[in-house]
Amino acid sequence: MSILTSLSQWLPFGNVPEMNAEEVYKRLKTNDIQIVDVRTKMEWNKSHIEGSLNLPITKLSIDTIKQLDLSQEITTVVICLSAHRSIPGVRKLNQFGFEDVYQLEGGMLSWWQSKLPTSTMTH
Repeated sequence: MSILTSLSQWLPFGNVPEMNAEEVYKRLKTNDIQIVDVRTKMEWNKSHIEGSLNLPITKLSIDTIKQLDLSQEITTVVICLSAHRSIPGVRKLNQFGFEDVYQLEGGMLSWWQSKLPTSTMTH
């Protein structure tokens, strides 16, 4: 892979498959989806989708994917705040062999706007 191709994987724009907040919520209820939240730990602690796994985009690698024990057999949704960091997240997961990968359309902003449930982590 050339340096230019490698760098283009990380650009926060372009088209990747998307799933809207209501569809993600519906699929969560049937347990046929896994969510990777690529925001920072601090952002995730303040408000996240219950059951999501926090993996900041800066730490996204094949090794961290293996540590999270993500399945390539299940639909994966990558989320961030506004659907910018999730774009390279989707591309990287595709590069690591995940085929059924989407970003949350509009990011957590759309989740909150839809008034769907969230969890918080307090320390």
